[in-house]
Amino acid sequence: MGLDELSEAIESAYGELGTELTVDLDAETRNELALLESALDPDETDELLRRAVHLLFQTTVDTGRLDFQLRTGYDVTYDEYLSGMTYGEMTGTDQYPQLDDERRYQF
Repeated sequence: MGLDELSEAIESAYGELGTELTVDLDAETRNELALLESALDPDETDELLRRAVHLLFQTTVDTGRLDFQLRTGYDVTYDEYLSGMTYGEMTGTDQYPQLDDERRYQF
């Protein structure tokens, strides 16, 4: 897998999400959300959920878990996804043929 497969998976997931989500909440999550809503007094509950997704995303990026998952599933990192190129493509190592160690120093 690589950048193309990751981009296709993201586009597919984005399309499936749509603009509105219906989420079933368990009792613990409902209680925590109610407490946050009471304490933070947002304009609407949706704002808290948007903040939660942003916080989870940022934490996952900062701790390296996103890169680990992307490397495991797609053999790329978040930086490679953002740039649209793998490190091999960025450094040019993918454009040169591999050297044959047995014939390396023969002229």
